Amino acid sequence: MSTPVKNKVVYVRVGHRYVKTMGIFNAQEGRSFDCPVDVAWDSQGRFFVASRPDTFTRITFFHYEDDEFIGDFCKPGTKDGQLTWPGAIAVDRSDTLYISDQHTNCINLFKLDSELQFVGKWGEPGSGDGELKQPCGLAFDTEENLYVADTGNHRIQKFTKDGKFLLKWGSKGSGEGQFNLPWGIGLDQENNVYVADWQNDRIQKFTPEGEFLMSIGSSGSGDGQLLHPSGVAVDRGGDIYVADWGNSRVQIFDPRGVYQLKFTGDATVSKWGLENLMSNPDYLRERHRATMEPERQFNRPSSVKVDSEDRFFVVDTNRHRVVVYQKDTVTVDADWIDLDNPQRELQER
Repeated sequence: MSTPVKNKVVYVRVGHRYVKTMGIFNAQEGRSFDCPVDVAWDSQGRFFVASRPDTFTRITFFHYEDDEFIGDFCKPGTKDGQLTWPGAIAVDRSDTLYISDQHTNCINLFKLDSELQFVGKWGEPGSGDGELKQPCGLAFDTEENLYVADTGNHRIQKFTKDGKFLLKWGSKGSGEGQFNLPWGIGLDQENNVYVADWQNDRIQKFTPEGEFLMSIGSSGSGDGQLLHPSGVAVDRGGDIYVADWGNSRVQIFDPRGVYQLKFTGDATVSKWGLENLMSNPDYLRERHRATMEPERQFNRPSSVKVDSEDRFFVVDTNRHRVVVYQKDTVTVDADWIDLDNPQRELQER
């Protein structure tokens, strides 16, 4: 039975379990990732991965539970339905995909029913209200407004899902509320906005209206320090997950911004990878002779996403895969824990 404290449920973070690795590099029939940069999923359990290599941009999609490949879409280009340099993916409640394109400076919309359809795009290049320059991170709030990391303009913009401009904040710099190439973006349960401020080596937190709340991290490679963070996500307990791109790891901070732990990689062979190995005995024998420990480690993770079940997904770009973990928690009696300890494992939801 859960214990209410201050009208919320009290629970303790007890660990994170490695769940599985998804993807393979350079496989046939489109069933592969190539420099993946972001992921998203829809209400039907379909998982979408955006790859942006130098040669063949594409979106791969499959069923999450069994890794059953469904298909892929998008060819490189600037015409309707094409993508040149996808930056991020977000999915609305009707399962429409929103994909930012940093080359064409717009947001592309796709709908997957019986077949995939390109259903529109919005955004114009520029620096005025509603205009975009190299847009990257995307995140919907609870009212289905879309926040966009307008990377090249060093600001955040907020739109309706139809592309109507609502507000903006930020300018180039290193002060509070300023940015230098904002990259990833994530929201918490209260629609507070977290921005991976790439060149400033920090995460900034804002209200939904853009009021600065706090900054997390400093430049470096120590615990709690960041080097070009590229992605950020927040789970339902308020834990903050950061794709620490330059340090090839993921770090977790508590809701106050206090460092908790880090992950450097636990990957194993994916289901697709195992099938490929079993069809290639010579390669399997060579792999058995090699030291594979380095392959377990992350190499430039670009994005991290969290779902409603407290699973988090690390987009391991240079390893061409997605690595999945599960956060474990237990409910406790409030008398067991010092509620005022800022380093506590206690969380609320």
